[in-house]
Amino acid sequence: MGTFFVILILLLVAALAVKSIVHRIRHGSACCGERDAPEKKIKVADKNKENYPYTYIMSVDGMHCSNCTRHVENALNKTEGIWATASLEKKSVTIRSKKQLEKTVLEKIVSTSGYTPLSTVLQDS
Repeated sequence: MGTFFVILILLLVAALAVKSIVHRIRHGSACCGERDAPEKKIKVADKNKENYPYTYIMSVDGMHCSNCTRHVENALNKTEGIWATASLEKKSVTIRSKKQLEKTVLEKIVSTSGYTPLSTVLQDS
């Protein structure tokens, strides 16, 4: 009877390990969204850079994986007239805008999504 319970426990542990491995293969072992499928990327309809006269570079703390960069991009791309692309390597996000915006507005969007904006610079056109 004791052997039965030991085998049952070992089978349960093996099943959980296999489930975890399959999940990591499907969704990656990212720091965020690890339990869920990655969120869908919000695509910007207008990708003509000439339509975005204002470009901001924002340094962002807290982006550790591709899911983090997608989360930051999506938070900004939800806003009409903004096209954002985040770089994990540079720990920054390039924000293109059709109209001039206050840096604090952009920083608020990023901080509300769970990341820390460190600095925001308006690039010369």
